[in-house]
Amino acid sequence: MKQAIMIGAGNIGRGFIGALLEKSGWHVTFADVAENLIAAINERKSYTVHIQDKECAEWTVTNISGISSAGQELVDAIAGDCELITTAVGLRILPIVAKPIAAGIKARKAAGSTQLLNVVACENAVRGTSQLRDSVYTHLSEDEIAYAKEYVGFADCAVDRIVPKASFENPLDVAVEQYTEWDVEKGGWKGELPDIQGLSFVDDLSAYIERKLFTLNSGHAICAYLGTLKGYRTIVESIADPAIGHLVYRAMCESGEGLIQKFGFDPKAHHAYIDRIFARFQNPFLEDETARVAREPIRKLAPTDRLIKPLMTAYSYGLPVDHLLFGAAAALHFDCAEDEQSVEMRRKIQEEGVEKALETYTGLKPDHPLFVRILDVYRALNVSKANA
Repeated sequence: MKQAIMIGAGNIGRGFIGALLEKSGWHVTFADVAENLIAAINERKSYTVHIQDKECAEWTVTNISGISSAGQELVDAIAGDCELITTAVGLRILPIVAKPIAAGIKARKAAGSTQLLNVVACENAVRGTSQLRDSVYTHLSEDEIAYAKEYVGFADCAVDRIVPKASFENPLDVAVEQYTEWDVEKGGWKGELPDIQGLSFVDDLSAYIERKLFTLNSGHAICAYLGTLKGYRTIVESIADPAIGHLVYRAMCESGEGLIQKFGFDPKAHHAYIDRIFARFQNPFLEDETARVAREPIRKLAPTDRLIKPLMTAYSYGLPVDHLLFGAAAALHFDCAEDEQSVEMRRKIQEEGVEKALETYTGLKPDHPLFVRILDVYRALNVSKANA
């Protein structure tokens, strides 16, 4: 039986990646620093994945075990007959888990193992596996790096699944939405491509990374910023507002046209993808708070992120961007005392003006045609807010 190690036994690890691997016939060893979680996995030996969406379902995951990720146990498991390591720990933790992964690779080399091992960091980050690989290599000698390059694959991926808040009698049970996407880049994989339910191997991951950024992340953020302006607490409430729902959908279509031009996506297939993403925002089980989605506006206003990059891409092809403009304009209004970036942005706008904030955060220059258009929308939203 194929052996996989899932580093990170949280909701994504159990409800998404680990569950798909087990469903595909793998034995999944969960590794985590939470001792109570690992103890529960080894004691109960099963849990249920609850799909909470417009259509609900559930299935039981049974072929599992648990180990600590903080000590020798994880190193020994990697050194054994493991064929796949996946992570769901967050980008900040990847350099930490790199150390036991490197130690396991060292042990495999020392034992003369020629069994192929693949590593996939399933994080909400661009090229997370490449970042993990670079961290792993810092713990290896030149000979060990040469061994890793021959026998260990590091495949970048893009993942997408939302986990609703829920509680169950079995603390291991987890709720997930029906939608799932797990795209893994072929070029980084070593050996035969396995058949894993829900996993798609792709040639060019960058197209799928930008598809998610331009569609899910962009639409989500625009909905959150407009929703907070109207006083809505959740994404579901916001998207149900006809004005917000229409604007968000049109913005996603505008960014979609840019993607179709850039990557040659099939128009019909891509607009069907937009419809699926838009439907996710309406899932009544997803109590996604607008304040959470809208947090860190400075990061989200960056030239390479979800508000400006889709806007500039569509504009570069001469396409309409009337609705995409609302993303940056509404983000500049975000006011949350608990969010450090919001506080910093509000201070900058008050002290230096919104024009300077727009230029600083987005990289747009005042002489760019979109600069004044964003400011026009910003001021229009200001009037709407004042009249609310």
